[in-house]
Amino acid sequence: MLRRFRTERTGEPAALLVVGLGNPGDDYDGTRHNVGADAVTALAERHGGSLRRSKELALSCEVRISGERVAIAFPQTFMNESGQAVRKLVRRYGVGDPTRIVIVHDELDLPVGGLRVKAGGGLAGHNGLKSITAHLKTQDYLRVRIGVGRPPGRQSGADHVLRRPGKAEAAELRVVVQEAADAVESILANGVDTTMGRVNARS
Repeated sequence: MLRRFRTERTGEPAALLVVGLGNPGDDYDGTRHNVGADAVTALAERHGGSLRRSKELALSCEVRISGERVAIAFPQTFMNESGQAVRKLVRRYGVGDPTRIVIVHDELDLPVGGLRVKAGGGLAGHNGLKSITAHLKTQDYLRVRIGVGRPPGRQSGADHVLRRPGKAEAAELRVVVQEAADAVESILANGVDTTMGRVNARS
């Protein structure tokens, strides 16, 4: 059963709220954990937007995509507290339906360069998703999952995602970041079911 949110906005609500997860600050730029933030930055730039600091604990902007109003954001809390910003963004942009929220994030369980779209479901141990679920009290939001692969050897998952990839892997991630932005555009234009069928069928 979908939980609808009480919102405070009185104007036109956003057709989508797209949130890319990561950690703020130069120390985390280019790390695997920030590929979600990289994807929403690319999406904003495609449509003439620029993420700017807002009172919702995030960098955010509004753009028009095929005539639809889309809010784009990168929380400036640390990853484990992403839900604080998302809850505020939901209120600001009048998004009462969790299926109009798209979270773009890194995924250890997908190989480097892998991309999947998912509607609701489990959290796969991702601390950003755990925080969002705790604050929104629902798991029914959409996810665009960008594969960063499992760490080699005995390296922990936390160490792996907080490090910058090597040159070849970084090149793969740059490609999939753009594909993640494509997937968000497809969700808006074609719906999540069609987008899942197309994106998730990739080898």
